[in-house]
Amino acid sequence: MTFSNLYRQVALLKQVLGRSLSDPDLLDIDADLYKAVSEFEGIDCEYVWYTTEVLDGYDLIMLPGGFAYGDYLRAGALAARAPVLNAVKQATESGKRVLGICNGFQVLTECGLLPGALRPNSGLHFICANPRLEVVDNNTLFTSRYHQGEVIRLPIAHGEGHYTCDELTLQHLQSEKRIVFRYSGENPNGSLDHIAGITNREGNVLGMMPHPERAMATWMGTDDGRRLFESVLNLYQEPPDAA
Repeated sequence: MTFSNLYRQVALLKQVLGRSLSDPDLLDIDADLYKAVSEFEGIDCEYVWYTTEVLDGYDLIMLPGGFAYGDYLRAGALAARAPVLNAVKQATESGKRVLGICNGFQVLTECGLLPGALRPNSGLHFICANPRLEVVDNNTLFTSRYHQGEVIRLPIAHGEGHYTCDELTLQHLQSEKRIVFRYSGENPNGSLDHIAGITNREGNVLGMMPHPERAMATWMGTDDGRRLFESVLNLYQEPPDAA
């Protein structure tokens, strides 16, 4: 296994709009994702505020989980209209990699970078669990370190994680192999086709409800999330079978 010496610049968007960066509680919200990425050698991760208009120079843009301002109306609805999302769209069009986790996935659907929507869970209760997931496609920028069909565990914590879309969109997602993760066995939130994560047509944007940043080491219960970051940051030069 060979470690890449390439330098990576990562932008982590702040999701809690309308609060000051000096708020002592603010940095704790996204700390898990910040720490997960920053622990890799050669990675420089920095927070980006919602008023940012340009995201040039970043190799990866991440929209974290948590709760955004106005989520009581509809999860991600107001955050998707923040000025920084225009910069995210421009970065996406230029081929930059974008990862949206939980609330970040909701924002990506609300702003149109990913199809479909996230509705309240089928049981109308907040869910905190550690479900099994199937890696449906490992031939993506985000899953190259996994094995095709591998079953992993990643934690979830959400109230609106029920993925839904119209029938034609679902057919496109299936035929174009854009469904990256499915819940394996139990479907905790009632998502259509057990969908837990999808990409855009170009393959450089991934939205997922599970939290890979909370599955980085065995003491967390699972380290299955680590390989997602190894994949998207392109840290290794050989596929997992070559290790």
